[in-house]
Amino acid sequence: MDAARQLDYYTIDDVYNLPDGQRAELIDGELYMMAAPDRIHQGLVMELSFRIRSYIGSKDGDCKVYPSPFAVFLNVNNDIYLEPDISVICDKDKLTDEGCKGAPDWIIEIVSPSSRSMDYNKKLFQYRTAGVREYWIADPMRQQIMVYNFEHDTFEQYSFSDKVKSGIYADFEIDFSEINIE
Repeated sequence: MDAARQLDYYTIDDVYNLPDGQRAELIDGELYMMAAPDRIHQGLVMELSFRIRSYIGSKDGDCKVYPSPFAVFLNVNNDIYLEPDISVICDKDKLTDEGCKGAPDWIIEIVSPSSRSMDYNKKLFQYRTAGVREYWIADPMRQQIMVYNFEHDTFEQYSFSDKVKSGIYADFEIDFSEINIE
């Protein structure tokens, strides 16, 4: 993309027209390029996705778990396109062949050095505004998990040695001390 184009308002078409292998998120006309995740990041995505999916399956639940890359269109105009690390969607009407149209019920982002500001600021605001019920920020560098339960307007902070309770499932928790990310 040339310098003049960067001053323009980007659309979902610009995301779809990126070169193969290049990923970006779109928020209100601005493109945010995504770096490739590291091994620890991907290990956490796999472990957490597996535990959540296993829990839902054990309860014969209807919610679906999708690890990144998975397209989430937070609004009807498609000008907010994100690829959360983990999305849990309980309303099947939001699922299309392209991804999720509307707010997932639960989102988990794994912080990378290049995503810190996005995860803690921009995405927090976007997810809350769009109607996501619960948002976790897992930060391996700081060894902390921030849990935002937007339904009950609560916030809790945990360490990677704690059991973290889900707000949308009353009897589900993830014991981070059991997760080996090294």
